[in-house]
Amino acid sequence: MGNDRSLNQIVGGILGAVFVLVGGIGFLVSGGHAAMGHDGGHVLGIFEVNVAHNVVHLAVGAALIAGAIMGAAASRAVNAVVGGVYLAVGLAGLFLLGTDLNVIALNGADNALHLVVGALLLILGLRFGRATTNEGNRHA
Repeated sequence: MGNDRSLNQIVGGILGAVFVLVGGIGFLVSGGHAAMGHDGGHVLGIFEVNVAHNVVHLAVGAALIAGAIMGAAASRAVNAVVGGVYLAVGLAGLFLLGTDLNVIALNGADNALHLVVGALLLILGLRFGRATTNEGNRHA
């Protein structure tokens, strides 16, 4: 991504690629586990995933990449929406651990990462790229 890209596009594109990569890697470690359920394989030995969780990662990654490609305004909107959803998932995950409602194999490390990534994307999407910021109207 060149100099003509906004901060939202750059971060959204990079995080999107990471999500797609993690989703793909997740399929390598989630074999032998139910497609949906409270346990799964572990990415990097820390983050628990199952097939449903991997599909979510692929979809989120694709959305972030699509937003980055579509332009600064689209990227800003996608980042804000994904950030808000990830914050909600991180918060909900705190209450889902150890229950049958935890169908995407969330664990404590997942919840912490979801909260951090959610906050980053939400702040980025809501704050950066507006006319009152350093990015200015050029990237709106």
